[in-house]
Amino acid sequence: MGTSLTPEFWERFTLLLFAATGVTCVLAALFDTLVLRRRGRRARRRPTPPSRAPHRPETAIHHSSVRC
Repeated sequence: MGTSLTPEFWERFTLLLFAATGVTCVLAALFDTLVLRRRGRRARRRPTPPSRAPHRPETAIHHSSVRC
């Protein structure tokens, strides 16, 4: 069963396409703003000092010559 696409369909399609494009642009701008705010807050924070690993003295392996 073949149906033809009526002018009413194209009007609604165009309206929905523009509405979806507008919503996508608004949401993208909103998320970009939120990401930039979050990055700005991290940059303003005082950096925490890096955690130090416990100091392990370096031990050299000494081979003594043992004679039997």
